[in-house]
Amino acid sequence: MSTAATPVRFARELREICGAGYVIEDPARLEQAQILGVTPAIAVEPASVEEVAAVLFFANVNELSVVPAGGFTRQQAGNTPNAIDVLLYTSRLTDVEHYDPGDLTIGIGAGWTVAQLSSKVGADGLLFAGDAPIPDRATVGGLLATGMTGPLRHGYGGLRDYCIGIKFVTGDGRKGKGGGRVVKNVAGFDLMKLLIGSQGTLAIITGASFKLFPAPRQTSTFVAGFATAAEAIKYRNAVLCSPLSPMCLELVSPQAAALLPGGGRSGRVWSIYIRAAGSDAVLARYRSELGTAISLEVDGHDEHEVWRAIEDFSNTVPGRYPDSVLISLSLPLADVQPVLEQLESVAAQNGLNAAAIGTVGVGRLLVGFWPAPGEQANIGGAVSAFHKRLPRDASASVLHCPEEMRRQAAAWEKTPTHSDSMTAVKRALDAKGILNRGRFLF
Repeated sequence: MSTAATPVRFARELREICGAGYVIEDPARLEQAQILGVTPAIAVEPASVEEVAAVLFFANVNELSVVPAGGFTRQQAGNTPNAIDVLLYTSRLTDVEHYDPGDLTIGIGAGWTVAQLSSKVGADGLLFAGDAPIPDRATVGGLLATGMTGPLRHGYGGLRDYCIGIKFVTGDGRKGKGGGRVVKNVAGFDLMKLLIGSQGTLAIITGASFKLFPAPRQTSTFVAGFATAAEAIKYRNAVLCSPLSPMCLELVSPQAAALLPGGGRSGRVWSIYIRAAGSDAVLARYRSELGTAISLEVDGHDEHEVWRAIEDFSNTVPGRYPDSVLISLSLPLADVQPVLEQLESVAAQNGLNAAAIGTVGVGRLLVGFWPAPGEQANIGGAVSAFHKRLPRDASASVLHCPEEMRRQAAAWEKTPTHSDSMTAVKRALDAKGILNRGRFLF
């Protein structure tokens, strides 16, 4: 029943749910909301959980495919959808359910942007540790659905560590929640971990509660440079075994450094960026412990710009090189160095440039490939070869690739998750498969 014309027949019913001003039928506006070249047939902007539930119930009954959308910062991932019957924006879900600065907790709607949330809690000297790319556009709901994390993951953990409650609506319009408003909440199934990173295939996230952290009053970033990836990883190991507890511990390859402010360091240097917080005495301890490998220290505005660029790297590569392939990897710590060596080897053999950047203290990497000038590039073959050599326990997700490689890119996805279990969960929460139909595993 899913055709481009079908949802238009139901525009009246959708207007009754969301209001006439929040059902988008204008072809020009829908064209601007294309996802992987597919234009939505209609779009809606519900203002409450009840409206989201009503839209999904209606779509489920009529078997209309629904794609949830936040700030459109991660909609280029996944397979090309056959059709988008209803595009459901979460931007109007902006309620504040609770906020207790003293208890370091907040509960908000999924339509809040990361920048808005950081600004609100920052006014009270607090920190939200979700450092998403493009924070002015990235929404809380989108952040949770994609499971994206940035450099702060080293010091504060991933979303699963500080998301303490989640609210959602299933594919058939049922409202649900997991966790709660307090940090020590272990009642019921851990639905938060189930939905974080589910890419909008199981339910639409409508709100969440988070644990906050005291914001550091002073930070400084120390940069150490090395001739090889092996030397950089050896230094990472030394930092991990030291008494230091940095906020961020990031590896930047030579090609990645060239895309950071100032064009990176001179020569083919592998860099480790270490961000520390604390008093003058604490920062002095870092200088002493990190030793002579440190060749640069930045703070203030320059430091902010460096970390903003590192956080935005997943958008910088596709923006600079549209014909690139960008892959997010999660690896055991011991496998980071071999994977980096394979990255360089595969790129050199196939006429490509390759860049890597990542939170290597927790085994997270972003790797990018793009054609080198004047070379006979074979990017598809290179990525396929790289993928085959990934460790068994690694997971891989393609964040960007040229349109002509999209079907091929499905084979580059890698997850150790049991597919039968995932299918059973999908059937339980979205039996008719209306959510993000066909874009990911379902």
